[in-house]
Amino acid sequence: MAMMKLFIGNKAYSSWSLRGWLACKLSGLPFEEGVVPLYDEEWEKRREGDEFAPSSGKVPILWDGDDIVVWDSLAIVEYLNEKAGGDQFWPTDPGARAMARSMAAEMHSSFAALRREHSMNIRQIYDPVPPSEAVAHDISRIMQLWAQARARYGGEGDFLFGEFGAVDLMFAPVVTRFITYQLPVARFAEAYMRAIIAHPWMQEWIGEAQAEEWVIDKFEVPPQTA
Repeated sequence: MAMMKLFIGNKAYSSWSLRGWLACKLSGLPFEEGVVPLYDEEWEKRREGDEFAPSSGKVPILWDGDDIVVWDSLAIVEYLNEKAGGDQFWPTDPGARAMARSMAAEMHSSFAALRREHSMNIRQIYDPVPPSEAVAHDISRIMQLWAQARARYGGEGDFLFGEFGAVDLMFAPVVTRFITYQLPVARFAEAYMRAIIAHPWMQEWIGEAQAEEWVIDKFEVPPQTA
């Protein structure tokens, strides 16, 4: 049986790739990874190749053999959850599972200002600049979500629903953004952020991001004064 292969972008910058990669790790299933440098001189040509055609060139994209292909991080989460037996990604309690799925979906579709104004760059920590009103609104909503999950279902665990799961991997790139740009977060959130960064899979990803040679100038711009 052919091993799954996940194509991802630069580890320093590609937040959606991080989510797809963490999903593969969480599944416990063997997979190969292929890192595709984003926006280099071969980028447009590479996007037209057969491996990327189903996603119109977007990463991450997961191939399971020659016939099954999944793109989009949340779809990859759900595919791997089923393939791994259905008990790796979401809480077992129905109420917790409903909240976790809702939070993951909101992360997937929302927080446009935070994404736009503070792109992921794991290799940098910038001097803090007050966030825009739109970003402050996004941060406030994220703090609200995290507080609800921790209060209702966090228990004695370090993560939003106790054990590391799909909702944590969806928010992991947000944690790196908060650190990179020193954005203001609630005090309770600091312990959760430390737990995310200290996770062995995150440490592996961060180490490999630091070792990358590629630099994309548009992702290396410090934040501007609001």
